[in-house]
Amino acid sequence: MEDSFEFLSLVLDSITEHIVVIDSTGDIKYVNRSWSNFGNNNDCSVGDDWHGVNYLEVCDKAAAIGDDFGANAGEGIRSVIEQRSSVFYLEYPCHSPNEARWFMMRISPFRLSESNYFVITHQNITERKLAEEKVLKLSRIDELTGIANRRHFNEFIESEWERCHRHNMPICLAMIDLDHFKLLNDSYGHQVGDQCLKTIGEILQNYVHRPSDICARYGGEEFAIVYGDTNLEQAKGLVNELLEHIRSLNIRNENAPGNPMLTASIGLYSTHPSHDNNVSEFIRSTDDLLYLAKKNGRNQISF
Repeated sequence: MEDSFEFLSLVLDSITEHIVVIDSTGDIKYVNRSWSNFGNNNDCSVGDDWHGVNYLEVCDKAAAIGDDFGANAGEGIRSVIEQRSSVFYLEYPCHSPNEARWFMMRISPFRLSESNYFVITHQNITERKLAEEKVLKLSRIDELTGIANRRHFNEFIESEWERCHRHNMPICLAMIDLDHFKLLNDSYGHQVGDQCLKTIGEILQNYVHRPSDICARYGGEEFAIVYGDTNLEQAKGLVNELLEHIRSLNIRNENAPGNPMLTASIGLYSTHPSHDNNVSEFIRSTDDLLYLAKKNGRNQISF
């Protein structure tokens, strides 16, 4: 069997993918040169001698401290060892302090000298993942304003609603409509109107700073801001600042009734997600408040 592994090592050492061979208990029997070099270059404490290390135990230890990759990898490897699956794939991030990296793990069985072994390969797929992320990002961005589009808004608010529901946290939504924007377009042309929308998009980004927040172009001259883990009182201050910021731009809208400058109407609503409400009702309640702000004279916040 040693001769068989020696021949196997000659083959696997020539492969650039990181490869490890384990037995049916998870004990590591062989790692190729690429695997060892990667470990040495990334401060791995094991060094070059991986014999006696149990791959499944490493996965289980990672899973015990909340590492999803460890849990998924351990379950996938066991599914092949126990013949519940013929092969297993898993894509996962493995970022270094200096660069983003992704790998794809693949495990498949083979027999050698009448014994069962399992080869695990880790292929660097960073280039593909970066390209996919770029395409995904472009699909979520409003081309004119550079902020999130309606599609991304819909995905984000659903996700944030569920997160706030799980943790019993409030969520707040602001719907922002530029007052008499059609008159601005008619008076100065669509180029001026487009530049105005771009300016508003730039401003909105100053009012979202956390992963739980997002600003988006909801449609036309209407925008939205989601604030996760935020109650009404907390959001009021931010939205008041935003309204004043829009006024201070002093963008002419000379044919607008009552005020020759661009202003905005805002509906602001906060709730605690529960089994008794849903995202659609949340958005509708906020939109009703936006309608009320416009009905009451525009250039104001209704909450």
